Amino acid sequence: MLSASRTPIIAPARRCFFHARSSHQKRIVESTSLGIQLQRAGICPSEAALIRSFQQRRHQSSSPNKPNSQPPPVPDAKLLLRALRQSLSLRPLVSALRGQSLGSLYRQSPEELVIAIILLCGVAGISVYVIYAYFNYFQSKQFTRFPPPIAKSLRRALYYSNYSPDPPLALKYYKRALEQCSQLGLDPFSDEVMGIKIQLAAWLEKIGSYKNSIDVLESLVRDCKRWLEVLDKSVQDGLVDSSGKLVGSASPPPPAAQETAQEDTEKKEPDTKPENLWGKRTRILGKLVGISVKLGELYSDEHVLQGDSAGQHLVWAVETVLKELQRRQSEGVKEGEGDWMTPEQIGGALEALGNHYESKSQHYLAAPLFLQAVSLSPQNSCHTAVLMNNLAISLAQQPVQTPTETDQTTQGSASNVTTRPTRSTLLASARAWALKAQEMAQKVQGEDRTEECDEACAVALCNLGDIAAMAGDAEEARRRFEESLSLSKRIAFDPGVAQAQDGLRRLS
Repeated sequence: MLSASRTPIIAPARRCFFHARSSHQKRIVESTSLGIQLQRAGICPSEAALIRSFQQRRHQSSSPNKPNSQPPPVPDAKLLLRALRQSLSLRPLVSALRGQSLGSLYRQSPEELVIAIILLCGVAGISVYVIYAYFNYFQSKQFTRFPPPIAKSLRRALYYSNYSPDPPLALKYYKRALEQCSQLGLDPFSDEVMGIKIQLAAWLEKIGSYKNSIDVLESLVRDCKRWLEVLDKSVQDGLVDSSGKLVGSASPPPPAAQETAQEDTEKKEPDTKPENLWGKRTRILGKLVGISVKLGELYSDEHVLQGDSAGQHLVWAVETVLKELQRRQSEGVKEGEGDWMTPEQIGGALEALGNHYESKSQHYLAAPLFLQAVSLSPQNSCHTAVLMNNLAISLAQQPVQTPTETDQTTQGSASNVTTRPTRSTLLASARAWALKAQEMAQKVQGEDRTEECDEACAVALCNLGDIAAMAGDAEEARRRFEESLSLSKRIAFDPGVAQAQDGLRRLS
């Protein structure tokens, strides 16, 4: 009577309870009620468990055909990206190293924590440097001024030249860049195209291919001289007006490959006037002088040793510099012609020719060139002291009677004998310039002072020793050589040490 009265009351409550729970909880409750019913029916718990497992297996077999042969579901791409992002996230590491967690980690394993922090800082520093190097080098102006195909070839050429040396690949991409410049219609006499050829020549010299480097520069010199000859002929024929444009023709439109670059340049520099023929002539002539000086150095190199070719290029460079200066003084500067070479650049050409004459023991020709180079060099410069040393040694070694004066004397012209300097006069002038070189090398201070000043001072002391020895003052010569030897050892200047020791050996 009691159980019968409970059943109608509990049953509705169970239905409401099952309706409010999830399907998983529903199965649990159903299995529990089934177990109670089986126990009431007189079935033991083990048999009841066997019946429940049988029902579960039967429920699984009621699925579609071949349930085990179905492939597992493929995860969504968004889920994979999210899982990858979470695995690469540093948030757990940062949270672990924050606050009290960092102190507990340090107490547990201080060595491992310090090493981990050092490694993290190193990886972060390397990453920042790589990003900076990429944007500072490969995205610099030297590449962005070219169209994208040319810039791509130049990046590969420089990569195989400097970072992963592979001469065949580097030469391949240099040639491809020049071919692309021609295909895209770039001006072959622009700074960009000539810069590629000069860079190619410098790289060939770096890897020891002096002959090929000379060939590249010689080809560039021939092209520039041919352009200058065509311009001079056009001026003589009256085809170029005073404004530096061709008569009766408007300025040609830029090639299609250069339109974008020129528009960007005009936006950045709206006040810059376009280059006319006079300005282009000045730019090409200045480049030509510099290339000729470089060819003189290459021909004089110990791996080439073609002194005659070196002299021809150096003489042409100096004559061109002086002729252009004289033309500007007599005719004036034309419209858009721009400035000529700086005094330092002109002095460099004179110095190169003076060194060439000095290497051939033609000191009477080298001394005037060094004197002009000194007058054009800045007064607060270490290189000025070097030029003064060169002038001093040229004067000291200059013969009393030059070959030209000898020929004039044998022909009966003795007027130059009275004006010719004596040996004592030459040595006195040489000593004065060596003392000026020493004073200049000691005077330069601050940012202008370089290692060249210390080396110039050591060379000046050694030159003073040589001049004193030539004048017959052995005591003065020994003192100067010892001072030069001491200074050269202190600054680790091996050529100065060898020269000073050789001077002392000659005195003894």
